[in-house]
Amino acid sequence: MELMINGEKQEVEANTLLDVVSHFNLESHLVVTEVDGEIIDRDQWEQTSVKPEMKIELVHFVGGG
Repeated sequence: MELMINGEKQEVEANTLLDVVSHFNLESHLVVTEVDGEIIDRDQWEQTSVKPEMKIELVHFVGGG
């Protein structure tokens, strides 16, 4: 399915927002997700279905100094 992820069209095999996060091998406790302008709580990722052309923003926090 084609999704708009962080401003770029991406082909991702996913049914839910959790599938999208897993596709990119991101550590879920370090990620904030936004779907079509709305922040989605981590506990809702598995229930949040994705549809073609959805706009998803993934923000991954990285430690360092």
